[in-house]
Amino acid sequence: MTHVFSYDSHPVHYADIASAARTGGRHVTELPYVIRVLLENLTRHRSWGGPVSESEVQAVLDWQHRSGADLPLHVTRVILPDSSGLPVLQDLAALRDAVALQGGDVAAVNTRIPVDVIVDHSLQVDHWGDASALGRNLAREFERNDERYRFLKWAQQAFDGLRVFPPGTGIIHQVNLEHIAPVVVRAERPDGAWAYPDFVIGGDSHTPMVNALGVLGWGVGGIDAEAALLGHAYTFPVPVVVGVRLSGRIVAPATTTDAALLITQALREAGVAGCMVEFFGPAVEQLGVAERATIANMSPEYGATCGFFPVDANTLAYLRTTDRDAAHVDFVEAYCRANHLFRAPGAAAPTYSRLVDIDLSQAVPSMAGPRRPQDRLPIADIPADFRSRLAAPMSDGGFGVKPDAATPAAPQDAPGLRHGSIVLAAITSCTNTSNPAVMLAAGLVARKAVALGLTVPPWVKTSLAPGSRAVTQYLIDAGLLSSLEALGFFLIGYGCTTCGGKSGPLAPEVVAAITEGELVAAAVLSGNRNFEGRIHKMIRANYIGAPPLVVAYALAGRIDIDFEHEALGTSADGSPVFLRDVWPTPEDVAALLPLAHDRNLLARTYDPANANANAAMWDDLPAPTGLRFPWDPASHYLVEPPFFKGPLDDDALTRLEQDLARTHVLAAFGDSLTTDHISPGGEIPTDTPAGRYLLDAGIAQRDFNSYVGRRCNFEVMTRATFANIRVKNLLMPETEGGVTRHFPDDVPMSVFDAAQAYARAGQSVIILGGKEYGTGSSRDWAAKGSALLGVKAVIAESFERIHRANLVGMGVLPLAFLPGEGWRQLGLDGTEVFAFHHVAQALLDGSPIDVQAQGARGLTRFQVLPQVLTAAERKLMAEGGIPKSVLRTFLPTSISEGSL
Repeated sequence: MTHVFSYDSHPVHYADIASAARTGGRHVTELPYVIRVLLENLTRHRSWGGPVSESEVQAVLDWQHRSGADLPLHVTRVILPDSSGLPVLQDLAALRDAVALQGGDVAAVNTRIPVDVIVDHSLQVDHWGDASALGRNLAREFERNDERYRFLKWAQQAFDGLRVFPPGTGIIHQVNLEHIAPVVVRAERPDGAWAYPDFVIGGDSHTPMVNALGVLGWGVGGIDAEAALLGHAYTFPVPVVVGVRLSGRIVAPATTTDAALLITQALREAGVAGCMVEFFGPAVEQLGVAERATIANMSPEYGATCGFFPVDANTLAYLRTTDRDAAHVDFVEAYCRANHLFRAPGAAAPTYSRLVDIDLSQAVPSMAGPRRPQDRLPIADIPADFRSRLAAPMSDGGFGVKPDAATPAAPQDAPGLRHGSIVLAAITSCTNTSNPAVMLAAGLVARKAVALGLTVPPWVKTSLAPGSRAVTQYLIDAGLLSSLEALGFFLIGYGCTTCGGKSGPLAPEVVAAITEGELVAAAVLSGNRNFEGRIHKMIRANYIGAPPLVVAYALAGRIDIDFEHEALGTSADGSPVFLRDVWPTPEDVAALLPLAHDRNLLARTYDPANANANAAMWDDLPAPTGLRFPWDPASHYLVEPPFFKGPLDDDALTRLEQDLARTHVLAAFGDSLTTDHISPGGEIPTDTPAGRYLLDAGIAQRDFNSYVGRRCNFEVMTRATFANIRVKNLLMPETEGGVTRHFPDDVPMSVFDAAQAYARAGQSVIILGGKEYGTGSSRDWAAKGSALLGVKAVIAESFERIHRANLVGMGVLPLAFLPGEGWRQLGLDGTEVFAFHHVAQALLDGSPIDVQAQGARGLTRFQVLPQVLTAAERKLMAEGGIPKSVLRTFLPTSISEGSL
């Protein structure tokens, strides 16, 4: 099924999708484009002699009836932010040490495919509000992360194919979209030139943003990324593919962000979790890549594996305006047309598992909040919704404010603050800063506001963190950056800041006012995540939306403003100024868009000759050399991880069955527990196990860095697991934070201390959860930390895809209650002793596991279903997880077990 097309008078080989479809009894036009990419991947690797069977090729052709079958995919490349990239590379360094200890070939532990690490998750907003913020934040970033960055420089010389983009380049997904992604790969093999689709997995859940370019890719845990970059097949089940027909047009004053929030809400309600979403319909042709990227970026928020837009004329236009080589753009078109991966205007839709219709004209100016990105609210509905939540109990989505405190007196040191006051407004994240239309709209709102004499209240912390330096340049060229700065939106750096929990401190008087008045303060940001405790520990109500709305809310200074009837402020002549008075017209924005679409802009942005001060600081960092990393035993940043130590257990399933014969519940949770709750990424409080560990090590609080910054210290991260300040363990229903009850003595203590006590007693533990357990970012530490706490199984009503796979990768068994059941529905309260029966057999054949829970109210019997979905995952569980499985492949064949 290998064919050849001629390009530039040279033959180029490719795995022909249409021929593979015909051989399997299908016509290529029936197949969704994502299925075509998967089919090409299997067919090509089979032709190259890879271990791909005919039945696996047929499984993807029968995708509508074979969902869940096992596919051995080979990704083209891996892309990682420093937050997950550093732990991945640290694991590889530890793997080299383990291999060396057993007499294996250290050099064999190497990257087998291209790997890009973009340093973008370590920037914090320590300084803001003036022109010095950029330089001061940069200096503090390098000061905090000196050890981490020197390790990255060592890794770049130690591993083939690893490329590191230093701090200040931009946010991973925007850099991927506008600079890295080739869309089609051209490679030389012994039999000649080959062409095939770019296919990427990333260590951040928003990797699907690149789906806007027609590049198939999605987020995985760092654990999966490790195996893939070492050359192992990436095992993935045959997906359910949902076709989403987009119709209508986005009507002003709505923006692309409002359409993305509409789509997120609709698809979350439609139940596309774990599915592949493919967009088609008349509206798609009207959406440029920047608009598609805003929608694709949100796929983790609607729960899908990807949000795919096939290659078309708009793709080619974007490649040209982002300074891709003209010959390469022609090559992309030639290959995609030859191999049925190019979608022509008006092309008939493929066959999908099911269809969802969304009319973009229904989008209106909206924000999503106060806790979840799928909870979209038209801005007109926010005031009433916020007020209704104030006194509502937290169990009902409220804030639990006592009725007599619902309207507190304003604190003396910050007289403007009350419930609903906005104390943080951030234009940040990959979601929107890759979209010039909404960024220019934000600048235009600022320009009009400044011209009318409006100002932002002094209690609002404002910041601007673009996705790349190109954004700053076109705002300067449009004359809009100065207007944003006049309202306090000074450039603070390039990175995932507020959206990822690196908001930095609030002003002391604001903190004092919130604390004194027990205020429910609010944040607005142009991000994609607003989970509890993520944005800032002092801010309980968090809303995401378009950049121009972030500016508008900052001007208002409160979230409960009725924009239709209440003024943003007063102009210099005393007249009220409403949102409609500063909102730009589509024509205003369109007039400036050519500045952002100038291909020379991207050429200058990524030209090494124009490298900024960040790159110079990076180049000046000293770093070790050699194949093995010299661990510093005194370091509290880079601590050799324990995952490759201990016995290589040949019978992990038997051990697991023994561990689950009698277990206690470490913690019990309700619905939508996120990976932010399990493994927080922001500030490290002093009164937590992680904070006390650092203080005991002689580290001052100002040098704690964030949980993200300490991810290469397993001692910190194990103590951080289930330690989010807003996590609600229902074993302690009246308390927030990482606390639990230890059984059988029923003593309250931290989750970490309880886990230690169980471990000393030789007792394993489990976690109880509700629906959508593990929603959120693809944090491998949510699974690693669970495993190190001694968690052997998690029973939930449903799981988010990435976290479920990460649990399997760490040898933790994910289990689902039967449909309609849950721990609360069964009358359990988490105080019971649990016993699981026939675990090993159930993992082999997928049968239910019988569970007995003995508690004060008697014995409860029920069944759970193993969520180990593929043969490869069953093998991983049998080997004790990915670290031990990978280690085996590099050891001499004579070594099958033993202490490492």
